[in-house]
Amino acid sequence: MRFTWISTTRSRYWQENDASTILYEDKKPNLVITNEKKRVIDGFGGCFNELGYEALTLLSEEDRHSVLDSLFLPDGECQFSICRLPIGASDYALEWYSHNETPDDYEMKYFSIERDKKYLIPYIYIKQALKRNPNIKLFASPWSPPTWMKFPKAYNYGTLRWEPEVLKAYALYFVKFVQAYEEEGITIHQIHVQNEVVADQKFPSCKWTGEQLREFIGSYLGPAFEEHGIKAEIWLGTINAPEPWQELMHGTTSDYDVYAQTVLSDPNAYRYVKGVGYQWAGKYAIQRTVQSYPELKYMQTENECGNGKNTWEYALYVHNLYRHYFVNGANAYIYWNMVLQPNGRSTWGWEQNSMITVDPDSKIVNNNPEYYVMKHFSHYVKPGAVRLETSGPWTGNTTAFQNPDGSMVVVISNSFKTDREVVLELNSEKHCITLEAESFNTIVL
Repeated sequence: MRFTWISTTRSRYWQENDASTILYEDKKPNLVITNEKKRVIDGFGGCFNELGYEALTLLSEEDRHSVLDSLFLPDGECQFSICRLPIGASDYALEWYSHNETPDDYEMKYFSIERDKKYLIPYIYIKQALKRNPNIKLFASPWSPPTWMKFPKAYNYGTLRWEPEVLKAYALYFVKFVQAYEEEGITIHQIHVQNEVVADQKFPSCKWTGEQLREFIGSYLGPAFEEHGIKAEIWLGTINAPEPWQELMHGTTSDYDVYAQTVLSDPNAYRYVKGVGYQWAGKYAIQRTVQSYPELKYMQTENECGNGKNTWEYALYVHNLYRHYFVNGANAYIYWNMVLQPNGRSTWGWEQNSMITVDPDSKIVNNNPEYYVMKHFSHYVKPGAVRLETSGPWTGNTTAFQNPDGSMVVVISNSFKTDREVVLELNSEKHCITLEAESFNTIVL
């Protein structure tokens, strides 16, 4: 049996290890890869943001192409196949904006993506990504509706004005967005109704209830997509609630999946929804929603962002997030900012991690620890893979997959501060490997 073993430690990234003498018959396994197949894996990716654009403009053309190759080439390092973009300003835009700030333009006559044509579309990002891999699927979500549609009238905080003419116009806003990108030769495959439906933030945001999502999808957005022949899927996302303390406060577990349950239990809304996107505190709800609606697709839509320090310790935590989402039913995992300047400071003051940093003075490109966490998964786990069940003491650190070509991919972290031995069993064959302290490992069989 072929055996490739790649490891990454604090001091040595992406090291191929000697796997020639690690077949053992007399060892007791502490990690068993079963043939029990779970959900299909659709892929991995990140989000296109304006501050990422700004970071890439600091590089020479040669270095910029090298970064893009590493992220998007089908035979590159990360091999991204699903990516996200904002509808209007995200919290990592250069400034706040929407695609229509003309008050009371209910017919969307003044809808425009001219800003995206400057910063996101021609870019060093979206079209360059699609040039490298035309099969990348794109999904999009707004952080805020146009301000004139909100109360109060601002990008941050607030809610959508719940008036029929506003709701109909907002559904048309999504239609116009998909159509405008189509005119640029870019297919939007999914629309997620709102980034972080529970967020009421000082950056662009808009708070929704489950009942509002149900009505908007079932009575406005779904019918608008049908009327205009929009083929993009509608997803219930991105859900960022709730935290575990809510169960204690309310004496119930219903809060865990109240958004999904409220929308998906309604037949009219359900018929339009093709998947559910969870992020941040949504990790506490995904398992129950998958069990209730196994026929839908699921996605982790935004990796937790850290504090801009890009530490090894946070990378160990993020590895656990990958595993958590996949073993609980996610079909895809999406990172947040792919490229930023050091410390990853947003225009509103929050510092966040990124896979890659570009130093504005030296122009040096650094692949951060979370770049390698992503690579340990995405480089080998291909779209169409299925997750395999595991058992044994090391299963809590392990995620296993079978690719369409039959190859097996096992991703293991050793979060302990000492080396640990793992005896892996697959199809009655045993392999003994010593995982270095605080390391990430990928084994391909």
